[in-house]
Formats: sequence, C-alpha cells, structure tokens
Amino acid sequence: MQIFASASVGCATIGLSGHSTENASLEPVGNSIESSNAGWSFAGETSEHFEEHVRRSVPLYALGHELVASISDFFLSQGSHCYDLGCATGTLTALLAQRHSGKQIQFVGIDAEMDMVRRSQQRCRAFANVKIRCEDAIELEFEPADLVVAYYTMQFVKPKHRQELFSRIYKALNWGGGFLLFEKVRGPDARFQDMMSAIYTDFKLSQGFTGNEIVAKNRSLKGILEPFSTAGNLGLLQRAGFEDITTVMKYLCFEGFLAIK
Repeated sequence: MQIFASASVGCATIGLSGHSTENASLEPVGNSIESSNAGWSFAGETSEHFEEHVRRSVPLYALGHELVASISDFFLSQGSHCYDLGCATGTLTALLAQRHSGKQIQFVGIDAEMDMVRRSQQRCRAFANVKIRCEDAIELEFEPADLVVAYYTMQFVKPKHRQELFSRIYKALNWGGGFLLFEKVRGPDARFQDMMSAIYTDFKLSQGFTGNEIVAKNRSLKGILEPFSTAGNLGLLQRAGFEDITTVMKYLCFEGFLAIK
C-alpha cells in the first residue's frame, strides 16, 4: 500500500497506508470490523466483511452497480479496454465481465490492498479476460481505454494527488470514452451539509448500526476519507479536460457522474 488512502462509505480502495492499528485502541464499527481513531484500513477483517458492511453503509450501493453495468453498454464493444479503479472484492468488475461475456474486452481491476486483491482475483477467476492487479492508481500506466470506473474510490485519494489522477484518466480515454465517478459528496454550504449528515445518520441507524459504531467509524476515517462537494468534483473533471458531464445518480450525499471525452 502506497501513497493513498474504499464513509462511513468504506468502499473501494486506492492505497490506504500508514495507518497502523497495532498499538491503537480498537472500537467496533459494525459487521465484526474494528478500527481505531484515524486508523481505518481495508486489510484483514475489513476485507473479509467488506461487502456486507458497505451494502449497509451506502444507500443504493447495489443499484449503483447495476447502473454502471447498464451505462457500460454505451462504451464497451469488441476490443475495448475497461478499468475498475479501487475494485475491492471484485463485485463490480465481475458484474461488468459477465454482462459483456460475449465480447473480447479486457477488464482490469486495480486495488492497492493485497487482501482485497486476493478476494477480487478469487471472484473473477472464471473470466479469462479479467486481470486484477495490486497497484497504486497514481502510478498506473494506463492503456488506451473506452471506460474507466471509480466507484466510491477517489474520495480516498489524497487531495494533493487527485487532480493528477483525473487528468491521467482523461488522457488515457479514447475519444468518446467514458469516466464513471461515484463519490460521497459534501453539501454546498453548512446548512445543507448538516441536513444530509443527519439524514445519513438516520439511514445507518435504520440499517442496524449502533450510535457507538457510527461514531467510531466516523472517527476512524479522519484524514482518510476526504470527499469534495459536487462543484469540487465537477471542477476536477473540467480541469482534466472533460466538457460533457452529467449526474446519473444522486441520493443525499452520494452522487454518480458520467463524463465523456
């Protein structure tokens, strides 16, 4: 795991490192996962219980996967190349490979956490055209691609590296290629942020998380989860070179964007 840090979202990972919990006080955050203050990690037990945890944490998580798969029909064809950045346990990568199983398309899942990579490789083992690699996305040598997916991933990339990665994705895409970006987003001002945060807390309580688990999860993500606002994400996309951008899904503080080169 290298430079970067998958909120309570806890989704796909890109290089979450340097947060040792060996000597820290661990607290339960749900689904048999424990973490310390500012010490969230995707290794070990987190990777083992990740899928159940994230589905309880992120509204419309599975529906978002289906939406990504549907949108992929407009970009992937014979000979295409597709990247899933922060592929975690490979659920979305496998879904895309299965949907396009009749075509010669190369799918590449990238994750910086080896425990996640092993689970993703196991899930995708039946697909000869899927490669799962343990790499830091900022160091990735992209092949020309028709579709790049970052499903709740960029929010864990350090802000100082984020624009560079967006720009490299734009450069790697073929003309007419698509970038699907799903992110937790901050509100445009304090009032909206308070409202979204309160309703999201109610959502997590409705999913069976305890108040202590919610607080412990929030504390564990200090300095690791850094979501931008909608405007902030649009700015990253536009500075990278994207002009055609639309929102494809929005629920409270969770938003999916489609940008086309």
